Amino acid sequence: MANNAEDIENNMDQQETNVTPEPTQQPQEMAGTRTRSRGGSGPGGGNGSGPEQNGQPPAPHPPHVVETEEDEDEELTLKYGAKHVIMLFVPVTLCMVVVVATIKSVSFYTQNDGQRLIYTPFPEDTDTVAQRAVNSILNATIMITVIIVMTLVLVLLYKYRCYKVIQGWLFLSSLLLLFFFSYIYLKEVFKTYNVAMDYFTLTMIIWNFGVVGMMCIHWKGPLRLQQAYLIMISALMALVFIKYLPQWTAWLILAVISVYDLLAVLCPKGPLRILVETAQERNEPIFPALIYSSTMVWLVNMADTERPQRNSTEAASPHHDPPEAVGSPTPSTLSQDDGGFTPNWVNQQHHQLGALHSTEQTRREIQEMPSARPVEDDDEERGVKLGLGDFIFYSMLVGKASATASGDWNTTLACFVAILIGLCLTLLLLAIFKKALPALPISIFFGLVFYFATDNLVQPFMDKLALHQFYI
Repeated sequence: MANNAEDIENNMDQQETNVTPEPTQQPQEMAGTRTRSRGGSGPGGGNGSGPEQNGQPPAPHPPHVVETEEDEDEELTLKYGAKHVIMLFVPVTLCMVVVVATIKSVSFYTQNDGQRLIYTPFPEDTDTVAQRAVNSILNATIMITVIIVMTLVLVLLYKYRCYKVIQGWLFLSSLLLLFFFSYIYLKEVFKTYNVAMDYFTLTMIIWNFGVVGMMCIHWKGPLRLQQAYLIMISALMALVFIKYLPQWTAWLILAVISVYDLLAVLCPKGPLRILVETAQERNEPIFPALIYSSTMVWLVNMADTERPQRNSTEAASPHHDPPEAVGSPTPSTLSQDDGGFTPNWVNQQHHQLGALHSTEQTRREIQEMPSARPVEDDDEERGVKLGLGDFIFYSMLVGKASATASGDWNTTLACFVAILIGLCLTLLLLAIFKKALPALPISIFFGLVFYFATDNLVQPFMDKLALHQFYI
């Protein structure tokens, strides 16, 4: 019994020693909370957990949502993946449909009248196959050389900020497409369908079509209208290539331009890669006359790059001071534009609210707070961009297949599906690598393989089945 009594007393003493430090810790915690709520430098300061701060009522502490970068990337891929595919499938499909419908209905773009472009001087109607192959190789070499030279000139002009020269160049090109080529297209369509129209009415139609197109492409206009004009001029350019490029030369140009596109975009010194990287460094959009975008791209004052700097300088110093000797910078010359936070305003805030203290913990909490930026702006900036050259060569491949496949729809549909599959794979690679990728190689490769396989293997097989009345 004595031993049990001693054990009970020992246990009571241990419990008392464990309980006694608690009252000493509570005042420290309360003092800590009071200090943090006053100074705003602890975890509770600046978050609205204490009394009124800066004349504003306390706000509830926002919940912290911690997400890793991998989760955010996966969410963005799932959210924007299918949307990007649809945003590109629709305009590419519309451009190819316009070209194929024109090829099937207007005979002007399929008949061989002996006219050729100045870039393809060698004819293909030769006596031997070897001579025809040599002439097609020479024509393709000249055409690719011209494309490379023009691309290099464009990159040099953009690198040295010759914006007005580039805009004049693109302005003349759009003028030629929207007025002259549109006139030829409408004249042949009216002739095919036997539509009578006087020249005055035709001139008014072409004038209104061209002027509105120039405003939408090079100035401002509705997004859908701008996209429609870009699709239309791509289709017109593809129809010109289909008519005036010989058959073997066209297929060879499509194969070579895909290889060139691959090198120009992925090589470290490739011209298209230099163009994209320069635009990203300057935080400038590439010219809308060259790029199809699912969001609005306007370049009204792009040539005047020094205007924002001048405006900020004039706003900071409304009167002109006499020139001073160059020396150590004063506080007024370190930042010319204070954004409205003048020294008087800062002193007034210090006088009313007192000094504001900032620690690493408060800065971390502010960085983790959700941004107040609206989601619509983020969606608006995530537009899909595809070069008009990709539209032109996609439509050229499908149109050439429709014109040279003896009126066979199987070959045309096979090329159409092949291009869309290649575009989908390109977008998949774009989501994986997250950098600019060429859109021609995969689609053109699939299109060429599907064309020759369908035209030389599938179509004869289908003809034999129909001849012997076998149905699969």
